Amino acid sequence: MKNATSTRRLRAFVVEDELPTRNYLVELLQASGHADVVGAVAGLEEARQALSVASREIDVAFVDVQLVHGDQAGLMLVRSLAGAPSAPTFVLATAFKEHAVEAFNLGVADYLLKPFTEERVEQCLERLLARCPASDAARPLRIVARRGKSLVFLEPDEVWAFEASERMASVHSPHGVFDLDLSLSAIEISLGRAFTRVHRNWLVNSAFIKELGREGNETRVFVGSGLGPDGRGVRVPVARERAPSLREMLLATATGLRRG
Repeated sequence: MKNATSTRRLRAFVVEDELPTRNYLVELLQASGHADVVGAVAGLEEARQALSVASREIDVAFVDVQLVHGDQAGLMLVRSLAGAPSAPTFVLATAFKEHAVEAFNLGVADYLLKPFTEERVEQCLERLLARCPASDAARPLRIVARRGKSLVFLEPDEVWAFEASERMASVHSPHGVFDLDLSLSAIEISLGRAFTRVHRNWLVNSAFIKELGREGNETRVFVGSGLGPDGRGVRVPVARERAPSLREMLLATATGLRRG
């Protein structure tokens, strides 16, 4: 997919209960160069809370019609919020054609049919950008995570690291550890060079790397604030093949060590 030459990017939110489909749509949106995905959830209540509480942080919400909570649950969500002064733009992303007429009567901006394609997603985003004021499309990206039934919003420069575990991901920060619904790859695309992949299961904020060392046969970094017994943070394993380049990257922006 080609990247956009414009610096304008929409802040997108995805509501999709199937993990592979959710991650694929997130990857398509990110790869377009037209959007940053600020959150992705599977559940109706999580979506309702995010779209009610954080509507100003979201430009467009891509919503599946059928969700695990019930028949046409996604469409019901759009019905309940569409037209509200603070509601984002909605795009229905679904496998069902028959709801298109009602969707457009509700003011939905577009109707994406599964299986999604790069060209169709890019076309949708270009249409949305054409109708979106520049000032609205340039607001800074934040990270939305979950703590139980609540949503937590973090600035990227507050985050120490992201961790993938089985089919879940979590974010480590001074405020605690919270759950995410995005894959590590999608997060890496969203946040760019400020975060470094040090292991297939770990993405770290380079600014918070305080220590690089070895524990037995394993290289680890301490990512957090402070050092010593009172330091808060997390110890992260570094993949063997990534350790040399990580060391060089850290030394390239530091002084005080004799290199030879």
